[in-house]
Amino acid sequence: MAKKNVGPKFVSYFWPVIDVLKGLGGSARPSEVREELVRKLGISEEAQEDTLPSGFPRFDNQVAWARFYLAKAGIIDSSSRGVWTLTEKGRALTGMSHTEALELFKEVHKQFHTSRELESSPEDGDLIPPQDAETTGENYRQQVLAVLRSLPPPGFERFCQRLLRESGFQEVTVTGRSGDGGIDGLGILQISSLVSFKVLFQCKRYVGPVTPSQVRDFRGAMQGRADKGIIVTTGSFTSDSKKEAVRDGVPPIELVDGEKLVTMIEQLELGLNPIKSFKVDEAFFDQFK
Repeated sequence: MAKKNVGPKFVSYFWPVIDVLKGLGGSARPSEVREELVRKLGISEEAQEDTLPSGFPRFDNQVAWARFYLAKAGIIDSSSRGVWTLTEKGRALTGMSHTEALELFKEVHKQFHTSRELESSPEDGDLIPPQDAETTGENYRQQVLAVLRSLPPPGFERFCQRLLRESGFQEVTVTGRSGDGGIDGLGILQISSLVSFKVLFQCKRYVGPVTPSQVRDFRGAMQGRADKGIIVTTGSFTSDSKKEAVRDGVPPIELVDGEKLVTMIEQLELGLNPIKSFKVDEAFFDQFK
């Protein structure tokens, strides 16, 4: 009997990604797609925490490859500020068998050997999908995360200090003390002239996910010392980590993953220089020919 799941694992995510986007109204941010895939496909916490040798979450990598191929096939347009959007071709699809998904993979993969975008096959398992302007429209987001991950620990802590200050926090201090339960700094968030909160923060230069146990450890360290906590990471959070952060009966912890971090940097224009560009309207000049 022929083996059903032939080809790279990520091929099996082609239709689930499309189906999730349909259910979310035709467009969504990557984190929303990921969370819905976890829910609908029953992806275990263990699978979410599994990483490639590079440190990148294996599940996230497979979903990223699925997005890459669907974008190359004209099914997803992801050029609008990181939002994955179904094209007219994608919206017209009502289903996709594994055989059809495999054929799509083979057809798109031929382009790699022609354009030489990849030196080896994604079947190798430890490759990150190419980030190009044609498929993402925002290569700078990956560049920002790469730069942040290359910073030394004290440098990333100072960056988070600056980020919080620019976001309205006062008296932001980096503690930088080892053995302090993972607390990297503190600040005051002034809500009004009468109300303020003391906030402790933790900085993680991660590629992979932050686990629920790490969220619990941070909460334990901040117990009785602050009203609220923030974990800032260049990586991601698993579904259970997010649930742990807002668990009833304990101090809430705000989670800032890599996607949200870059969005904050965009809004504050920290280390990013906006570029204005123009597209020639040839139809306008036709009237003068």
